[in-house]
Amino acid sequence: MEIKNTFLKRILSYFIRGLVLVAPLYVTVIIIGSAVEFLDNIIPINIPISGNQTVYLPGLGVLIILTSIILLGFVFSTIIPQSFFKFTESIMRRIPLVSLIYYSIKDLVMAFVGDKKKFNQPVLVTMYKETGIKKIGFITQTDLSHLHIHDHVAVYMPLSYALSGELFIVPTENVSILDAKSTDVMKMLVSGGVSLKVPPHEEVTEEE
Repeated sequence: MEIKNTFLKRILSYFIRGLVLVAPLYVTVIIIGSAVEFLDNIIPINIPISGNQTVYLPGLGVLIILTSIILLGFVFSTIIPQSFFKFTESIMRRIPLVSLIYYSIKDLVMAFVGDKKKFNQPVLVTMYKETGIKKIGFITQTDLSHLHIHDHVAVYMPLSYALSGELFIVPTENVSILDAKSTDVMKMLVSGGVSLKVPPHEEVTEEE
C-alpha cells in the first residue's frame, strides 16, 4: 500500500510540475495570439499567390501598424512643427466630448510610456490606523492644490486579477515610499500577492 501511495504521489507531483510549465505558456500564447489577430483585423492583408488564391501571414498587419506609428512619430518629431501640433490640440480641447476622450487616453498612454511616467513610485498607504491595515499603490499626483486639497497625494491602487483600480486621496503622512521596483509591485498587486519576487538568498528549493 505504501508503494502504491508513493507512486501516486510521484505521478501527482509530475502532473503539478507539468501544469506549472504548460498553463502559463498556454495562456500567454493565447493572449498574444488574440492580440495579434485583433490588430491584424484592423488592416486585413491577404497576399495573392496564384489565381484567386491568397495566403494570410499572421503578424503582417501588426508589423504595418508598428511601422506606421514609428513613421508618424518621426514625422511629428522632425518635420511637422510643434506649433502646428499644439494648435491642433487647442482646437480639440474646445470640443467637449472629443476633449474628454482624447486627453483621457493621452494622459493614460503618457502615464506608461511618456516622459512623465506615473506608475513608477510604489507606496504603502495606512488605511486604518486603529487596525494597522495597509494597501499598496502608486502615487500619480503629488500636487492637488488645483482641487484646494493640501497635504494629500493621489494614490492609484490596482485591483487584483483585473485591469482596473481605485484612486484614493490620502494624507501625505499616511504614505510610505516602498524600496522596490514598480514592475515587481505591479505584478504583485495584479496577481493578488501570488507573484512576489523572492531574493536569491531566500529562495526555498523543493525537497525531493
